[in-house]
Amino acid sequence: MLTNWAHVHLLVNHIPVLGTVFGLALLAIVMKGNREDGKKTALGTFVVVALVAILTYLTGEPAEEVVEHLPGISEDIIETHEEFAIVSLVAVEVLGLVSLVGLFLSRKSARIPPRLVTICLALSLAAVATLAWTAHLGGQIRHPEIRSGFVGPTDND
Repeated sequence: MLTNWAHVHLLVNHIPVLGTVFGLALLAIVMKGNREDGKKTALGTFVVVALVAILTYLTGEPAEEVVEHLPGISEDIIETHEEFAIVSLVAVEVLGLVSLVGLFLSRKSARIPPRLVTICLALSLAAVATLAWTAHLGGQIRHPEIRSGFVGPTDND
């Protein structure tokens, strides 16, 4: 049962990160073997990820309202996470749009233009990097143990 927007955000935010990594790995593998069906699957994955990324972004603000007043929550970390979230959203949406164009072009010919596949590979690398950093920042909101400067308990405590 979903209890609040923070819960929804936590459920959906993993899909763009893992989906983009999956699509990138698949695209890299099938480019080597020049498999058109695999390329189409990878680009289709990027389109789906772009749609889920919108949902993820839209659940961020309501999730913030749920957690911002909890003890140990840093408003600065939330704001930094928000700033990088928009960068990630733009990166993923551009990737999704270019992938959609590639899939559309492959309807007329059985092949996705090779240059467009290479562009999708580069865009997916950028998207993975921004998503990974955004996810790391998001994790810091509720996990102080991954924040820089964290000092854990000693054995004497």
